[in-house]
Amino acid sequence: MVTAFLAAYAKLLVNNPEDISVEITSVDEGFDEITIFANSEDIGKLIGKEGRMINAIKTVISGCKAKGGKNYRVNVKSAK
Repeated sequence: MVTAFLAAYAKLLVNNPEDISVEITSVDEGFDEITIFANSEDIGKLIGKEGRMINAIKTVISGCKAKGGKNYRVNVKSAK
């Protein structure tokens, strides 16, 4: 659910939506790490000015924490 939402949302923000992919990794019980892979040109758009866009994404993801009880860390990396 979280990965599908993030992929769809990120594709709306960037110039190269075909390069977006989302990977979720279970770090610990009750804690997952979400990595959004994007074209190097689009990383700035996902982070936003002063980190506002990525903070907004993290706020939406924190709503999933309330529902599922898992903590999430969100990272943005360049797709290879």
